[in-house]
Amino acid sequence: MESTLQGQLKSWRHHLHQRPETGFEEVDTSAYVANILKTLGLEVERGIGGTGLVATLRAGSSARAIGLRADMDALNIAEQAPGRAHVSLNAGKMHACGHDGHMSMILGAARLLAERRDFDGIVRFIFQPAEEHGRGAKAMMADGLFERFPVDAIFGAHNMPGMRAGTFATRSGGIMASEDNFVIHIKARGTHAARPHMGIDPIVIASQIVLALQTIVSRNLDPGLQAVISCTEFITDGIRNVIPSNVTIKGDTRSYSKDVQALLETRMREISEGICRTHGAQCHFEYTHEFAPTVNSPEYVDLAVTAARNVAGENSIDANVQPMMISEDFGAFLQAVPGNFIFIGNGETNARGGVPLHNAGYDFNDEILETGARYFAEIARLALPRG
Repeated sequence: MESTLQGQLKSWRHHLHQRPETGFEEVDTSAYVANILKTLGLEVERGIGGTGLVATLRAGSSARAIGLRADMDALNIAEQAPGRAHVSLNAGKMHACGHDGHMSMILGAARLLAERRDFDGIVRFIFQPAEEHGRGAKAMMADGLFERFPVDAIFGAHNMPGMRAGTFATRSGGIMASEDNFVIHIKARGTHAARPHMGIDPIVIASQIVLALQTIVSRNLDPGLQAVISCTEFITDGIRNVIPSNVTIKGDTRSYSKDVQALLETRMREISEGICRTHGAQCHFEYTHEFAPTVNSPEYVDLAVTAARNVAGENSIDANVQPMMISEDFGAFLQAVPGNFIFIGNGETNARGGVPLHNAGYDFNDEILETGARYFAEIARLALPRG
C-alpha cells in the first residue's frame, strides 16, 4: 500500500511536471515550492539569484548548518508521452532531466524533518534556478547565498537512468566534469566552386582544425588525466556551387581540473590560429567556462554513503563510482563550501525509469521519491546529530 508520504510526493511531482519553466523563469515553480515550505512551518526567502529560494528549519541549540539543494528548471523540449496523465501543459517545455523529482524529494525531506525535529542545528533547503546552462548557482552566490544563509556543508543528488531504481552511487573527489564552450570563427575568401584557386577555402581550413584538435587529448595531456574535446557544430555561409568566406566551429570540452582546462584552451587557440595563419585566413577564438567540475569533499563522502545504506540497505551504494563527463551546476557550490553529490538510480535501461535524460519521453520514476526524501532527511540527522 502506498504510504501517505509517497502519495504526497507523487502529487507534488506531478503538479511540477505539468508546469515546467526554464532557467530564471521559474516564477510559478518557486511560488508553489515556497507555499509548501511555509505550510510546513519553515522560514522562506525568495528572489535569491532571480527565482531561487531558501527555506530554513531549526531544531535544538547548535549553530551548525547544512544545505540540501534541488534544481528547479526544465528544458525546451516538447514532451512525447502519449497517455501520460501528468504530461506537460506548457508547450515546448518539459522536465526532461528530473528536476521535478529532485524538488519533490527535498520537499519530502523538509516534511520529515519538520515533523520529527530529530536533529540539532539548522537545515537550509536551497531551490536553485537555471541549472541546465550553469548559471543559477553563480547567480545565487552572487546574491549573497552563503553570506545570508551560511552552511558548513551542502548536499545534492541527481537521478540516473541506467542505474537500478533506488540505489546510490558517489565517490570522493571529481565525480562530474567541468564544461567549457568554444567558438572558432574562420574568415577566408569565398569564390566560385569551379575556381578554388581564386579564393581561400575555409572548409578545408576548418576541417584541418577539427582533426588537429583531436590530438590534444592524445598527445598533449597526461594519459592519467581525463578530458574530452567535442566539435558539435560546423556552420558555413556557402551554397552548393559557392566556396564560403566564413566557417564557424562550435563545441565543448570536459575535464576535472583548472590546469587541464588551461591546457585545453591554450592548445586549442594555438592550433586554430596557427592553421588559419598557414593558409592566410583570419581566426577569432572564443573559450568560455560554463560549469565547474563537481568535486566531492572526502570528509562528507562517508556521511553520504552511511545515509544511503541506512535508508536503502547495505548493498544499495557504490562508494567509488566511475567519474562521468557530464556536468552539473552543483560544482560551483562545492567550490565555495564542502559537501557531497550523489546519484540515485532512476531505473535500469529496459525498466521503468530507464529512458535517458534529456529525452522527449523521459519521466522521473515515482518509485524512488520516498527513498530520496528519506536519504536527504538522514543526511541532516547524521550531519547534525542530537547530543
